[in-house]
Amino acid sequence: MTTFVLLAGLLLAIALAFALLPLRTAGSARGDRRLQALDDALAAGIIDAQEYAAKRAALGNEADAAVAAPAGRAARRAAVLVAVLLPAAAILLYRQVGEPAALDPARMAAAPAGNADGHGIDMSQAIQGLVAKLEADPGNADGWALLGRAYQSMGRFAESRDALKRARDLLPDNHDITIEYAQAAALAGEGRRIIGEPRALIEGVLRADPDHQRALWLIGISDYQQGDYAAAIGAWNRLLPNLPPDSDIARSVRTQIEDATRLLGEAAAPAAAAPATAAAAPVAAPPATGAQGPRLTVKVSLDPKLAARLDPNATLYVFARAAEGPTMPLAIQRAGARELPLTVTLDDSMGMMPTMKLSMFEKVIVGARLSSSGNAAAQSGDLQALSAPVDSQRREPIDLVIDSVVP
Repeated sequence: MTTFVLLAGLLLAIALAFALLPLRTAGSARGDRRLQALDDALAAGIIDAQEYAAKRAALGNEADAAVAAPAGRAARRAAVLVAVLLPAAAILLYRQVGEPAALDPARMAAAPAGNADGHGIDMSQAIQGLVAKLEADPGNADGWALLGRAYQSMGRFAESRDALKRARDLLPDNHDITIEYAQAAALAGEGRRIIGEPRALIEGVLRADPDHQRALWLIGISDYQQGDYAAAIGAWNRLLPNLPPDSDIARSVRTQIEDATRLLGEAAAPAAAAPATAAAAPVAAPPATGAQGPRLTVKVSLDPKLAARLDPNATLYVFARAAEGPTMPLAIQRAGARELPLTVTLDDSMGMMPTMKLSMFEKVIVGARLSSSGNAAAQSGDLQALSAPVDSQRREPIDLVIDSVVP
């Protein structure tokens, strides 16, 4: 706010300078014009030197008197009025057409929690605008891809899949869009497993571009889901050298490799100890719980303004997903709308996939959604709240107030 006031004051000072300087110089300008005329008359021979000297002396006395008398006093009064009225008018105009409340420190501090995640009313309006543009220009592949990403960021996987399919139909040779479509199709499918068409699309991209990073990441997840840990490790080891060593995604990949290596060892140990029963042995034990990892405490409540829209039989989903990266929930809890307000805890044991854990990401977005249909994926009409990115190791409770409606 201090910076805004200083800048506003500087702009007012500049405006006053433009207004006051002409008033200050008006009197001297008139005298200069009359003196120039006298000089021109002498040069043209209209008057002689004696007459010039006499008139010049008279002009000097007259100019001094003029500046000191009514014209000078009027100019000073005008300058004072401008100096007072111009800033006052600017301030009043800003209060009428500006947004003084935006300077409220409390509001400025609260803004990131509600909007920094890019969702809520602004995101909904942006999506509506984009849909309208695509209806008018259905051949805009980039627009369809952007719409698909927007839906995916909001957990609307079926709509994301459909939008990305439109983009891929328009650009079938674009590997990035093909991979995005494959991921969206997997997320929208039963069990969210990368099998069938999504896997076939990823394999197709890797045949054409063996180093495609996102394709390597997803094919490794697909292998992991199917218990083929050796293949998963192989895919991620091909990906790792192409990533910045200290990046979050590189750390996530290394964690995945370590986890797959551990599971591979656990699967091999019983086979070595009891080869006669190896064929019937379980593939692996489930990953360790989150007792030693992140534990996010989330307090969920409903904004009273939405009380009339609450379906008491609705299902409440409280979840955490990566702030950057895959949009699949890293941890999720389910409850009933009648239980509001309530407090839940999210940890590594609540992931939808063993390959996607809360502890693998430094920053996460925490959300709560009330679904009348019971669908975990966001549907139009659901009530929801999303946090700003928070540290996954945070120990302080996170307050979520459900205050928006999914369009």
